[in-house]
Amino acid sequence: MARSARPGIDHLLDVETASVDELRRLLAGHDGVVFAARTDEQRPLPKPVRPLLRQAMVEPVVRLFTAARREGLRRGVIMGSYYTYHDRLHPHWRLADRHAYVRCRLEQAREGRAAAGPDLPVAVLELPFVFGRVGDRLPNWSGPLDRWARSRSPLVAPVGGTAAASVRSVADTAVDALERASAEDIPVADENLTWRDMITRIAEAVGRRRPVRRLPASVVRSSLRVGGLLQAIGSKETGVDPTYFADLLLAELFIEPTTGRSLDSALRETFAAPA
Repeated sequence: MARSARPGIDHLLDVETASVDELRRLLAGHDGVVFAARTDEQRPLPKPVRPLLRQAMVEPVVRLFTAARREGLRRGVIMGSYYTYHDRLHPHWRLADRHAYVRCRLEQAREGRAAAGPDLPVAVLELPFVFGRVGDRLPNWSGPLDRWARSRSPLVAPVGGTAAASVRSVADTAVDALERASAEDIPVADENLTWRDMITRIAEAVGRRRPVRRLPASVVRSSLRVGGLLQAIGSKETGVDPTYFADLLLAELFIEPTTGRSLDSALRETFAAPA
């Protein structure tokens, strides 16, 4: 099931409006279900943003797992965010208080599991940056990074970094969670990368390796403050508050332990060098 038609999709579904009864008809005869829809936390939306994020992220999950419970499904997976992992690991960061997106991710897991009930265990995969290709689908952020890496513009990166995983590892983890009927929170990562490492490897993948210079933290902070001001002027908000997003961007959002698998093939899938 997906929101847009493409090869391999059997059913078109608007997850934000589908009723419990509609979902029950689609789930009938199945044993498990995976919720993999997401909302772009960086997209400016009209204020207040939290009700809109709940409409897109939380309410569909509650209806889905209500339908799944009524149809007798026995296992489920939610593709979540590694922000919930870091909220658990670093409570002093107050991510749920500061970012509506993180709060809604936590509500998505909690309310989805409550709707599923005790006989339908639901695992939550806490996902970082995911590299790779699924058919003709690529990450929504890959296009701008691809164009930047191929351009003649200088490459820059701040301190900090992120965990990253391949689509293969995400799929393997989802299947394993379903087979075990897991109800765990499961962080997924193949490698931990500094931003400089990530940009360097993307440039290598497109065939334009060159130095990546350090972007001062002060520039990151001032740019995000300006972005937040422009949002406020336009009565817009994003799921992550620009006032505090610099703290995340400049931190090492790493996951331990990692699988130890190399991301090289997934990077090549995402950022193919010219033939």
